[in-house]
Amino acid sequence: MGTLNRLTAIMPVCTLLVPGVVSAQQTWVTRFDAYAGYTYFNSPAVDLVENGIHLQAGVRPKTWMSLGFDYTSVSGDLTLTPGLLTPALQDQLRILLGRLALAGQLPPGYTLAIKAHSHTQTFAAGPQFAYRGWTRLTPFIRPSCGLIREVATPQPTDPISQAVVNQLAPDGKKIDWTPFYGVGGGIDLNFTKHLALRVQADFVYDHLFPDILENGRRTVRFSIGSAFNFGKNIVRH
Repeated sequence: MGTLNRLTAIMPVCTLLVPGVVSAQQTWVTRFDAYAGYTYFNSPAVDLVENGIHLQAGVRPKTWMSLGFDYTSVSGDLTLTPGLLTPALQDQLRILLGRLALAGQLPPGYTLAIKAHSHTQTFAAGPQFAYRGWTRLTPFIRPSCGLIREVATPQPTDPISQAVVNQLAPDGKKIDWTPFYGVGGGIDLNFTKHLALRVQADFVYDHLFPDILENGRRTVRFSIGSAFNFGKNIVRH
């Protein structure tokens, strides 16, 4: 959680960097913007932490509103345990492990835990709303809705976990798409008319792999990187 704590601390620090948080109205707002940066996903329900890239592009029909596209690609590792599975699968596992124990084929103290590598992509589009009452600081909020795609590749380490993986993922991996929804926002620290440091976060919910996992999960996404503003000035004088 050290990375999460450091990223959480960035927002107030950025605010302090703005001398007096200048209250003058912004007089230069470009038509287009683009963003590229580092992103961090944390899904506590499945103990999954992922790292990767975050890309955004948008057009501003109004100074206070953008319409754009948002994409992330992250990867990380998790451990699949029986407690995460649906009740039906948990019952099947209990029966299987019980039979192996009676046959003397279950090692003493054996606990089923299957490590897996996850590659997650998110795709979102929609509005973002900004406040431009400060020259150097632009806070914004947005609904966070879209689609999430995850590829989970199990990595069994013994014959028992291999047999379970063969049942859960006969192809050697599981792929799923599902909607997500939540809310997000952040700040742009404006260095020039065309360059800013963007710090942002989103809090979303989804339920991937419902045929295997009993519950959905809440995911926190933090991101930091460079925002580029270009095109004509749309502020009306």
